[in-house]
Amino acid sequence: MKKYIYIFLTISLLFSCDKDFLEEKPEDFLSSANAFTTYEDFLASVNNLYFLYRRQYFSRDENRPFDFIYGTDIVFDGQRSTQRHSNMVAAYDPVAEIPRVHWNLLFKTISEANAVIDQVEQSNLTDDQKTDILSQARFFRAISYRSLAYLYGGVPLVLEQLTAPKTDFTRNTKEEVLNQVLEDLNYAKDNLPSIEEAADGRVNSLAAYHLLAEVYLAVNRPQDAVAAATVVINNPATALMTTRFGSRANEEPGDVYWDLFRKNNQNRSSGNTEAIWVIQFETDVLGGGTTSTGRGGSYMLERHHGTFMRDLRVDGDRPFSWPIGDYTAGRGIGWAISTRHFSNTIWETDFDSDIRNAGHNFVREFTSTNPNSPLFGQVISTENPPEGVEVPSRTFYAYQSKCTTPFNHPDGLYANPETYQLTNAAGATYTDQYMFRLAETYLLRAEAYLMAGNLTDAAADINTVRARSNATPVAASNVDMDYILDERMRELGIEEKRRLTLMRTGLLYDRVLRFNPYYADEIQEHYNLWPIPANEIERNKDGNLEQNPGY
Repeated sequence: MKKYIYIFLTISLLFSCDKDFLEEKPEDFLSSANAFTTYEDFLASVNNLYFLYRRQYFSRDENRPFDFIYGTDIVFDGQRSTQRHSNMVAAYDPVAEIPRVHWNLLFKTISEANAVIDQVEQSNLTDDQKTDILSQARFFRAISYRSLAYLYGGVPLVLEQLTAPKTDFTRNTKEEVLNQVLEDLNYAKDNLPSIEEAADGRVNSLAAYHLLAEVYLAVNRPQDAVAAATVVINNPATALMTTRFGSRANEEPGDVYWDLFRKNNQNRSSGNTEAIWVIQFETDVLGGGTTSTGRGGSYMLERHHGTFMRDLRVDGDRPFSWPIGDYTAGRGIGWAISTRHFSNTIWETDFDSDIRNAGHNFVREFTSTNPNSPLFGQVISTENPPEGVEVPSRTFYAYQSKCTTPFNHPDGLYANPETYQLTNAAGATYTDQYMFRLAETYLLRAEAYLMAGNLTDAAADINTVRARSNATPVAASNVDMDYILDERMRELGIEEKRRLTLMRTGLLYDRVLRFNPYYADEIQEHYNLWPIPANEIERNKDGNLEQNPGY
C-alpha cells in the first residue's frame, strides 16, 4: 500500500503545526499534491480504504474489532477487563480507548476518501476511471459516516480534503449526517459495478443497495428500505444457499449453514450466491492479513469466542488437551462467552430442528481428548454439565463453530497434525468474513415491513430465512422488533456487528438490561451512544464539539 503524506491531515488529529512546514511546497517528495497522477495511483489509495475498513472491524488488534459484540446482548466478558467492556463507566469514559480508537479510525477513512474524491475531479483520468474511483471512495465515506452516526449521533460533516489544520469543528445533526450517507450511497449504487462484474471482496452495486436499506431504516423511511432491499433480493445473481456446497460439502456432520463458514466458501467464486460483500483475508500473501504460522493481523474470533478448555476441571481432572483444532474451539481462551439468551432461550421452539442450532454449528457437546483422563472419549455437555462445572463460564459454554476452522487450521499452526494439536500461535479465524450476506437483506426488509405495519410480508421474509434452516415458520401476529432481533441473533450470531444494529435501533440499553445479566448492573441508558472523545473536544479550541448527554 502506498502511504501518502496527506495522512497527517486526518481530521481526528486536530493538531497545531509549524507555519513554515505548512507553507513548504512539495517538489521532490510524495504528497497529496503530486501523489495522484495515474489511475494506478488512485487505485492504490482506494485499496487503502479497503485496508482501513478491514482494520476497523477485523484486524487492528485482539481487542478493538470485538467492541461490536461486547457490551451487547450476545456475549459477555470471560476475564473482567475494560478492554471487553467490563466496568462500563471506565470503558465508555470520554478519555477511554474504545470511543477514541473507533472515532479516529472512522475519520481516518473519511479523510482519505475525501482526498481521493477531491483529487480525482482534478485528474486526467477517463470518465470511466473517475466513476470507478469515485463510486468506491463515496461508498467508504458513506459507510464510515453511517457508523459514526450510529455510535456517536451527530458528528462533524467534512466532505472535502483538508489542507490546513482546523480547530473549529461543530457537530452536524444525526439526520444531516445520515442524509449525506444516503446521497453518497445513491451515487455508489448507480455507479459501482454489478455483483457479477465485481471481483471477490470489491464493493458492488448490491452492497450499496443493502446498506441503503439499512440506512433508510435509520431515518424512518421504511418504503424506501423495502425498495432498496428488494433490488438485492430480486437480483437473479443472488439467492440463499439451500444445498451443500464448497470445500467440505461431503463431510459429516455438516449442512448448508455449516458450509457457509468453511474456508474458501464465502465468495461468489466458490459458488456462494448468498454473499453480497466479503472481507478478504489471504493467508501468507503480502497485505493479506493472515499468516499460516501466527495470528497477528488476522481476525481473532477463535481466540475470543472459543472456550478455554485448558482450565476446565471435572473432579480435579483435566479432561481436555489444549489447544486442539477440533470442536473444542482451537486455541480459544473464553473471553466472549455466549449469553444464555443467545445459547438457549432463542432456540427453545426449535432446539432440535433448526440446523443453525445443530451440534456442529452451535457446539454444546465436547468429547474428552486427554488420553490421561479417566473421562477420555466421553462426551461432556453444557446442557447436563458434571457436578461442580459452571455453565456458562469461561471454561465451558456453548459457542458458535463459525468462529473457528475445526480440523482445518493452516498447516503451520499444527504442533502435531495427526492429533490436531495446535501451537500457541493459533487463535485466529482463517476464513474470509461476511460483511453483508443475503439472509441479512431479508431480515432488513422484514424490519422495514414491520415499521410500515405490514406484518404479513415481514413474516414472509423471516420465514424465507427460517425455511432454509428447517425452523418453524413464525406467525405474522408474533412478529415484533424483539423477534427480528432474536432472528438476527439466530442467523447472524457472532458474525453480526451487533452493536451497530442495537445502536441503530436505539435498543442497546433495553436488550442488555433484559438479556445479558453480566452487564445489567452496569448498563446505563445513555450508553445508546458513545461519548465524543475528550481529546477531540480539547483540540477543537475554536469550536464547540458538544459532548453527548450523560458523559
